[in-house]
Amino acid sequence: MAGHGHSHGGCDHSGTQLPPDQGIHYSLYTKIDKANVECLNEAVEGSGKEVFKPWEERLNHDKFVDSDVDEELLFNIPFTGSVKLKGIILIGGEDQSYPSKMRLFKNRPHLSFDNVASEADQEFELHPDPSGTIEYSTKIVKFSGVQHLSLHFPTNFGAENTRIYYIGLRGEYSELPRQELTLFCYESSPNPADHKIDSVHSVMHQIH
Repeated sequence: MAGHGHSHGGCDHSGTQLPPDQGIHYSLYTKIDKANVECLNEAVEGSGKEVFKPWEERLNHDKFVDSDVDEELLFNIPFTGSVKLKGIILIGGEDQSYPSKMRLFKNRPHLSFDNVASEADQEFELHPDPSGTIEYSTKIVKFSGVQHLSLHFPTNFGAENTRIYYIGLRGEYSELPRQELTLFCYESSPNPADHKIDSVHSVMHQIH
């Protein structure tokens, strides 16, 4: 049964009920560069990576991420190639710890809470969905060529902390040409040497 959807104030109040056999399409977790996934404000270091898991494990509550000092969570998710993102499923915590809003950012590596206030590429109002059957459909035209995805969960339904058990991503994956992949990785990674060189030049200038 398909749900209804509409947009209001920049947020999509949309969720579509998945047919029982559609879980097989949620395999993009295998295309995530999991070693480099960042989860900001996670209570336990490394726990944010664990919510990206096989569809058949989505109801397993052994692995989850809790937010730490407040209800916000921010995921920076690099892919090993290029993704056309079509849909997202989320299973959050019980009661009021379930996230109430999700904001998506495309190709913004190392996004932080300092700059996450900028306009998102798409936002969703979330509905508690403990069985993981509601899909939030992305604007496919906007979410083509995704090499890095950031997911911001700014609020929940009233708890001090947010809990997430599962994030499922559906879409199409394609390998990047080696040259493009190398360039993106270089641009995504801050280079501390840049600042060190500036410091050396400054010192040399002062000596002369």
